[in-house]
Amino acid sequence: TVRVVESGGGSVQAGTSLNLSCVVTGLPFDAYRMGWFRQAPGKAREGVACLNRYGSLEYADSVKGRFTISRDNADNTLYLQMSDLKFEDTAMYYCAAAGSEESSMVSLREDRYKTWGQGTQVTVST
Repeated sequence: TVRVVESGGGSVQAGTSLNLSCVVTGLPFDAYRMGWFRQAPGKAREGVACLNRYGSLEYADSVKGRFTISRDNADNTLYLQMSDLKFEDTAMYYCAAAGSEESSMVSLREDRYKTWGQGTQVTVST
């Protein structure tokens, strides 16, 4: 059974930082593209950042220069370092694994990911 578990969310002030983690078990983590997504109330889920098995990555324009995605394959963990947080970053953040056939690609399309976590809430106040 594949499990994806996010942690690290919380309530913070605008301009501060927060680090999210995602532990994945049940699949060969280092062979999969991983992504972070978010969904704000009343909005569609959107891709934030992704990182493939070879280290290629992609960011949404809205987070470039502020968020950093990384992975520790030894610990089966995906990270999202978020800095200079803004009110509009408020959302439920999800970690997801793409299909093994896409391990060498980068994509922020939600439909290219197969396994999802339950999410961790990030709330940014002004």
